[in-house]
Amino acid sequence: MRVTRYFLFVAVLFSQCTASRSSKLHFPDGLQYKLTFSDEFKGNRLDQSKWQYRTDSKHWSTQLPENVTVADGYLYLNVKKQKAQDKEYTGAGIISKDRYRFGYYEARLKVPAGTGWHSSFWLMGYDGKTTGTTETVLELDMFENDSKTKTGYNSNVHLWKGQHTENRKWVETTDLSQQFHTFGCAYSATEIKYYVDGMLDRSIDVSKMPHGDLNIWLTTIATFIGETKAVDESKLPGAFVVDYVRYYEPVGPGNK
Repeated sequence: MRVTRYFLFVAVLFSQCTASRSSKLHFPDGLQYKLTFSDEFKGNRLDQSKWQYRTDSKHWSTQLPENVTVADGYLYLNVKKQKAQDKEYTGAGIISKDRYRFGYYEARLKVPAGTGWHSSFWLMGYDGKTTGTTETVLELDMFENDSKTKTGYNSNVHLWKGQHTENRKWVETTDLSQQFHTFGCAYSATEIKYYVDGMLDRSIDVSKMPHGDLNIWLTTIATFIGETKAVDESKLPGAFVVDYVRYYEPVGPGNK
């Protein structure tokens, strides 16, 4: 019971922290971290010194830069019934320009209403052109809503070097389109810890896996994933809304 309370206390500290870049946090593994990258989306346009747009046509939608807007302290990845290239719908996404590795990642978000949209917060190397895996060793999925149901999500770890393996888990939640939820990932050379709303959900041993630098992704596309039959056009236009995204870098001895 005492250990459980300690984890809950520190996890709440993660989700509530608004520390400056120079501040340090104490995490459950005893390491220290500093805020290295963040976007609180306080302006009226996307900060293109931090982000690049996802621009591809995949499954049922084409992802457009003009579908990315910032207003009232939120990032909006807008989804529409709109023809673009050979698709009937348009989605959106952003990818960090810089890559990171070990540390703690967190975002607070809300998904579009209606079926048909696969919304995600994840880490993967980016080749600057496609959503392929040629530029990555690992893919860490802190949050993937499979588009058919809004009352749960998947977390996953993909190993793409050599034979592909994955470690997927479905997590039940309240309606993800009705209120914001916070998702986090503590990534080290030996372990990945996934958090939801300030609580540790699970730990994954990655001590025998290779590691690499990863971009931060926030995306939403129209898709058949999750055995979805069609997009619910009655809920369009809509948006995948993000309150903030943050990356905390490990500092001090033994934090490599």
